[in-house]
Amino acid sequence: MVKVKICGITKWEDALVATILGADALGFVFYKKSPRYITPEKARDIIRLIPREVKKIGVFVNAKERKIKQIAKTCCLDMLQFHGDESPAFCKRFKNYKIIKAFRIKDRLDLQDILKYRVFAYLFDTFTPSKVGGTGKKFNWKLLKSIGKIKKPIFLSGGLNKGNIRQAIKTIKSDWVDVSSAVETRPGDKDKKKITDFLETVKKR
Repeated sequence: MVKVKICGITKWEDALVATILGADALGFVFYKKSPRYITPEKARDIIRLIPREVKKIGVFVNAKERKIKQIAKTCCLDMLQFHGDESPAFCKRFKNYKIIKAFRIKDRLDLQDILKYRVFAYLFDTFTPSKVGGTGKKFNWKLLKSIGKIKKPIFLSGGLNKGNIRQAIKTIKSDWVDVSSAVETRPGDKDKKKITDFLETVKKR
């Protein structure tokens, strides 16, 4: 069964709805330039009320090591998602956490470059010049045809919605799907019906 991460959580009500409806993980964006940015203090207060089995993932973009570790400890994060230009060496500095390294796909996939990262999982998202995530746009999934050589969990992101998610799962066979803008009324504000529709579409056999 493919797992679902609802990313860009900014409100307790949205976290509650996503959890009740069956989300496997919630993503909290600690990147101040993002419209889905959440302060560590607010994220901590939300995370305290989330069941243990739901994974809490912190999203960072070119942040300092000390700051990341401070936030991870404050918020009791399960995984750290690096969505910037973090190097393989940088990713190795967080031995107490599962690391997800994001790659923004434009028109090609450099498998050798990806495999340099000895991390827990890889996330593939859509490249846009002005945003580092939450674009609402999908990339050419055929570019991932070589990921069968990757023996790590795969997160698929970028423009996923209830209309294309089944095809995405069939094409990519990823372990996780990661959604944000498709389940929102506006950046940071989730919509219960959209979350319901997305989760039901993913989880149906």
